Amino acid sequence: MTDTTSAPTVQRPTASVAPRLQGTVRIVGTGLLGASIGHALRAKGVDVVLSDTSPAQQRLAIDYGAGRAPEPGDAPLLVVVAVPPDVTADVIEAELAAYPDAVVTDVASVKLEPFRALRARGADLTRYIGSHPLAGRERGGAISARADLFIGRPWVVCRDAETTAADLALVEALALDVGAMPLEMSPEEHDRSVALTSHVPQVVASLLAGRFADADEGALRLAGQGVRDTTRIAASAPELWVQILGANAAPVVEVLDALAADLREVSDALRAPEAPGARRTVAETIRHGNDGVERLPGKHGQNRRFESLVVMIDDTPGQLGRLFGELGELGVNVEDLRLEHSPGAQFGLAEISVEPAALLGAVSGLTERGWRIAGNTND
Repeated sequence: MTDTTSAPTVQRPTASVAPRLQGTVRIVGTGLLGASIGHALRAKGVDVVLSDTSPAQQRLAIDYGAGRAPEPGDAPLLVVVAVPPDVTADVIEAELAAYPDAVVTDVASVKLEPFRALRARGADLTRYIGSHPLAGRERGGAISARADLFIGRPWVVCRDAETTAADLALVEALALDVGAMPLEMSPEEHDRSVALTSHVPQVVASLLAGRFADADEGALRLAGQGVRDTTRIAASAPELWVQILGANAAPVVEVLDALAADLREVSDALRAPEAPGARRTVAETIRHGNDGVERLPGKHGQNRRFESLVVMIDDTPGQLGRLFGELGELGVNVEDLRLEHSPGAQFGLAEISVEPAALLGAVSGLTERGWRIAGNTND
């Protein structure tokens, strides 16, 4: 559909509910995560100080409203380290020393390696609590930051025996103030979990998308929403992922080895599809995938099944808004939405997920209002 989105604008604080964090928050690193945290806290009215080794990146984040420049006498209550994994431990150590009255957390996607590095250096980790928001975008930098990036997303907090209740409450308050859901894990448990749900999917998406680099143009013209969904994260920054995968190599290798064995089993079955048991192997592979998808949390963290309908939308401004408005008039809540533009056609397809009980009413109501329903499915 036609993109009518305007250029990014400076986000102004619009505090309505009092923040849980009552004090200054210092954010070191003004990339996507750091700047997004800044925007979310500023919207709550929190005093946010931004620091970055790149003066240009820091000024850009400040210009967009993610926080202010450091000033003499700043005494942060909480320091958030949002820098690349290869320097996370160094920055945490420096911030602990520079602000002896502050609690220091970080948002790196790997938790065990920086913790081990700091402990090996003899750093006082009493005031350090590792954390990780499970949120992001394919594009980084302050220009891509959003105040709503963390809403409804898990935010892992890694406490240990030395963590005080008051310090833990500060990090949990950070997560809650930006709209995330705090979840306690050990560093080991966190790293094993993200290897399965984040790091290996990145590798798989990149490997699959890499097959398109030299593919025939005619084949790529057949690409639909399924392949786009599967490879969306392949647009991520290689420099960052080299660091992430290297820092969490052992758990990632364990999952990749198991996946490689599964792939070998399927490829062996397809080499002789008429052989006894080959079809069963393929069918069981697909069925096992169905089981896995069923376990993924859906809207509001619930494992729920929805029905979907596919609506054809003219490629003109305002059509998607009209569709949503009329669904609202019909009393239909949109649980999920996927958009696909039809190559060479002046229309797009909106796949809308709704509660099963609402499907028939949505289809009949939209049809009566002149919408073209391309079809409905069960997934």
